Amino acid sequence: MHLMGRGGQPKDREDGPERKCIATGEVQPKHGLIRFVIGPEGQVAPDLMEKLPGRGIWVAADRAALDKAAAKGLFSRAAKQPVQVPEGLTDWVENLLAQRVVNLISLARKGGRAVSGYEKVKASLDKEEAEVLIQASDGSERGKSKLSTPHFGTFIGWLTADELGQAFGRQTTIHAALAAGGLTQRVVEEAARLKGLRVSDDGSGHRKGKKTR
Repeated sequence: MHLMGRGGQPKDREDGPERKCIATGEVQPKHGLIRFVIGPEGQVAPDLMEKLPGRGIWVAADRAALDKAAAKGLFSRAAKQPVQVPEGLTDWVENLLAQRVVNLISLARKGGRAVSGYEKVKASLDKEEAEVLIQASDGSERGKSKLSTPHFGTFIGWLTADELGQAFGRQTTIHAALAAGGLTQRVVEEAARLKGLRVSDDGSGHRKGKKTR
């Protein structure tokens, strides 16, 4: 069971390691931020796996925060040196996050914890096996309204049908569900970060996800 806190972040992880966002100045659990490092040639690079060497620079997983950090020279200030910020950094990070979520869902499917298609998802919900309901942002609202998020479960609705389809080896997918355990919690956490780049605070304003390859 994973209750969701503000911004779609899992509440049961709020006591984890914290980092300070260079754009907002707020200290928060690091699963709600994105780590960046400065490469050997002074270029800013996202480190989604949090494994690259070097001092980490943290920015909230939020489009406005990333845009501000890139435009206002905040990476240079944090690094205490001139740095090169790639053009379109926020969109690049969004694409990387989307691909990561797609890959994790694909691994969950191979592990037998993910199903797709309306009938299979409905059956998983009816049997109370599903913990996470995933529906494509560009799918039919009427069709999506026929399925409900599991009680105390999680809803992910900001992947496109193309992206969700990739996770299941299909051209497009509208409905999917994840059972508890395995990689499900990681999918929830990474999808929450992606939400910060695609959906406004009030839940409106879906940005069309770009195709990931």
